[in-house]
Amino acid sequence: MNTFKIFTAVCLFVFSYSNAQKNAVVAHRGAWKKNNLPENSIASLRHAIDLKLPGSEFDVWRTADDSLVINHDAHYNKLLIEETNYADLIRFKLSNGEKLPTLYEYISEGKKNNKHTLLVCEIKPSEINKERGQKTALMAVETIKKLKAEKITCYISFDYDILKQIRKIDPKTSLQYLEGNKSPKEVKADKINGVDYHYSVFKKHPEWIKEAKENNIILNAWTVNEAADMDWIIENKFNYITTNEPELLSEKLKEKK
Repeated sequence: MNTFKIFTAVCLFVFSYSNAQKNAVVAHRGAWKKNNLPENSIASLRHAIDLKLPGSEFDVWRTADDSLVINHDAHYNKLLIEETNYADLIRFKLSNGEKLPTLYEYISEGKKNNKHTLLVCEIKPSEINKERGQKTALMAVETIKKLKAEKITCYISFDYDILKQIRKIDPKTSLQYLEGNKSPKEVKADKINGVDYHYSVFKKHPEWIKEAKENNIILNAWTVNEAADMDWIIENKFNYITTNEPELLSEKLKEKK
């Protein structure tokens, strides 16, 4: 068996952690919307795990003093995260009273009572320079390995070089590309084993769905919130569907069984 087949088999094993092979639900920034929880909070992660969802996605930035924190936008409370120290960020609480979580705290919570939910870690490209983003990625991988959570974690990014950098230091972990400008064959050539594109990209390039399946490339689509779009992705038997409406999508999947 060649090297790519070996790492693909391992990565697919990581994704089968959720015991879901097709149309598995990934909560986008945790399961937050229905219960009005803060996005990317410990509470939204915990709710996704309690719902036994196959996956829960979150976003990682690095502060000026090298703390890895969970937040979607580059700014938090109007402060640019990459140019602000962690102590200054946590002076401002999330809407439920939580402080801005660190990656260490988030992954630690993600390991608790979790036998179903894959932790989908998005490394945000740096607003400062590409090299900083790549270093952030390596620090994130180091933290996750330190917590012995690598088997329940995969990595996604809009920055292709971030994924290639992670692959250099970890031949086994699962990687998915987000930007939507490369075919499944192209990502396979770079040992990236998943395409996680906006659903509109797949509607524009339906041939990529077949190409991904033929090349054992994981299919994921974001951010699928409308019923009609859910139906289309379900019919095309994607591996994963990323959504802000995990409860709705879960019910729809049950109805289609």
